[in-house]
Amino acid sequence: MDSFTNEFNPPPRLLMGAGPSNIHPRVLSAMTTSLLGHMDPDFLQVLDDVQAMLRIAFKTSNEVTWPVSATGTGGMEAALVNVLEPGDTILICENGYFANRLGEIALRCGANVYKVQFEPGTAVTPEQVEAEISKHDSVKAIAMVHAETSTGAVSQILPIANVAHDHGALLIVDAVTSFGGIELRIDDWEVDVCYSGTQKCLACPPGLSPITFSPRAMQVLENRNRPTHSFYFDMTQLRSYFQMRAYHHTAPINQIYALREGLRLVVEEGIENRWARHQVVGKAFQAGIEAMGLGLYVKNPNDRLPNLTSVEVPDSVNASSVRKFLLEERNIEFSSGLGAVAEKVWRVGLMGYNANPSNVFTALSALEDALSNQSFELPVGASLAAARRVFSESN
Repeated sequence: MDSFTNEFNPPPRLLMGAGPSNIHPRVLSAMTTSLLGHMDPDFLQVLDDVQAMLRIAFKTSNEVTWPVSATGTGGMEAALVNVLEPGDTILICENGYFANRLGEIALRCGANVYKVQFEPGTAVTPEQVEAEISKHDSVKAIAMVHAETSTGAVSQILPIANVAHDHGALLIVDAVTSFGGIELRIDDWEVDVCYSGTQKCLACPPGLSPITFSPRAMQVLENRNRPTHSFYFDMTQLRSYFQMRAYHHTAPINQIYALREGLRLVVEEGIENRWARHQVVGKAFQAGIEAMGLGLYVKNPNDRLPNLTSVEVPDSVNASSVRKFLLEERNIEFSSGLGAVAEKVWRVGLMGYNANPSNVFTALSALEDALSNQSFELPVGASLAAARRVFSESN
């Protein structure tokens, strides 16, 4: 019998990879709410609620703040196709896989792309960005990844914003992995364009990309020499739907119900409290990893994300076999590395609903078992004790 004739019942995975993360039960429940039309007055109120709560979570008063009907990569494309025109110059701060993708999309926009190269696993620094931008005339934008998902490195935004604005450029920030999990202040840090995804620290399903444009960025859009080549991602067209209630495209209704509930959870917890929760949980997990005798890929503790950790795979261990053991024996998903570090690191996420002490202990215990299964010598239980100390000290 063909498999598609049976009802699909997915296994109860603990999604501790680089994303997606597990969905909060309240969000799952919200997705089952009765469908409304995308122009129904009650659904338009849902859209208003989502925009208001996105402003709270983004720490912004930007009028143009809403969810794009796409994943995080769609948000990346929306940011770039709106800002860039053929012949524009953009500087990409490249310190990992997703920063490289920014450059690929910018090239497809017809832009002149220059890259400031940083070692993977390190943060973007303003000194190098300043040195590179000084070589070019009329740089329209600088683009950076706040939390580089491929390595687990976090970069400081405000120093790069200062460089951009000193040279009359916009700052575009990828916050796919950081939004809702670590400190992000759009207005205070003078970010011009920022996009994210819903499937990580917001504990929602993938499929929407929250995005925000500053008034300075919108002025650039409104003064373009030609319309953006993307009708679907054109912010001036989308504004007609989100603000003026004119039809643009059929919104993914139930996805937006889910996002509304996910944002309600953010507001109930308090965004600063949410940041603090991720910090403690990430610190505890990383302490456990080091107590186990494993290394962290990001060497500078100040550059480490709390919500996504890249763990170095020991030379004597088969990375894929460990992930297979965790998935098949414990129903836990870890992500492999990307690109050059594909089999050299495991990427472990503690994001949104999953960022809690129970999951830290579950993951550490399971990893100990997986490593022992490959005859890797480790101090049994040391990782759990180290994590407990962090949680105890944080209370």
